[in-house]
Amino acid sequence: MDFGRVADTADLDKINFKLPPDHPGTTNVLAKSPVGKKTTFYVGCAKWGRPDWVGKIYPPKTKAGDFLEYYAKKFNAIELNATFYRMPYRKQIEGWKSKVGKDFKFCPKFVDQITHLRRLKNTKELLDEFLDAIYAFENNLGPIFLMPHPQMAPQSIDTIQAFIESVPKDVQLFVELRHPAWYADKQVFDDAWNTFEKLKTGSVITDASGRRDCVHMRLTTREAFIRFVGNGLHPTDYTRVDDWVQRMKQWTDEGIKTIYFFMHQHEEIHSPELAKYLIEKMNQEIGTSLQVPEFVKVPAKSETLFGAK
Repeated sequence: MDFGRVADTADLDKINFKLPPDHPGTTNVLAKSPVGKKTTFYVGCAKWGRPDWVGKIYPPKTKAGDFLEYYAKKFNAIELNATFYRMPYRKQIEGWKSKVGKDFKFCPKFVDQITHLRRLKNTKELLDEFLDAIYAFENNLGPIFLMPHPQMAPQSIDTIQAFIESVPKDVQLFVELRHPAWYADKQVFDDAWNTFEKLKTGSVITDASGRRDCVHMRLTTREAFIRFVGNGLHPTDYTRVDDWVQRMKQWTDEGIKTIYFFMHQHEEIHSPELAKYLIEKMNQEIGTSLQVPEFVKVPAKSETLFGAK
């Protein structure tokens, strides 16, 4: 994943990675939470088809067709970017569903034909085709991840709203906006995110080194969808995770319903290590009981690019 990449790793120590305070809208949303409800957590990566995970989290000589089955034994969710690059079809979805347990969640990304080629206009036939396929996930379907084309600036808010309103109400959506203009003006930001709240549409928070504006800390529903982009197990990856664990603990105390946390790296080979660290910290600090992914061979500290924490 190249979004938010900082070209010179020497610059990482100069970045203020401290999470900003919650937006007032987040406080208002969580204040509506019922008392005593337990938070549900889903943690995963963005891909399962990684041959370089064989001998790491997949057993030696694991065949590509078995990657998902082993992935689903390590994590309870996947940010399904595969559906962005090619329109899914029901038989494919049914095949994926057959390889996971009943509690596993697929969080598919809208296909690029809808978001990038059509830019959310004149999409009814494509939307129907996409939804018909992913409905085959049945109870394994998590929220759908909507990322409008990065060039879609604030003047496109009516188009984005119209598209969201065209999606059936029983489909859970989260939106990520990338154009910097959404974040440059407070009124523009508040107007857009207030619209998402009214539409009961979730807000993606993407934590990437080179785009700190996207760490906006504005939840629009009682659910969070966090995309964390690390830097090859640089020491700041671990301190950033520590900060997120404390924020999730706070949200849990405030009654958040569900948190989805997906681990990315610019070089995805390193995602499982940091996901393991995250889960261990969540279990320790928040009191979750998430399964800690086991490695076939736990990498020594010297095997990371920058050394472990």
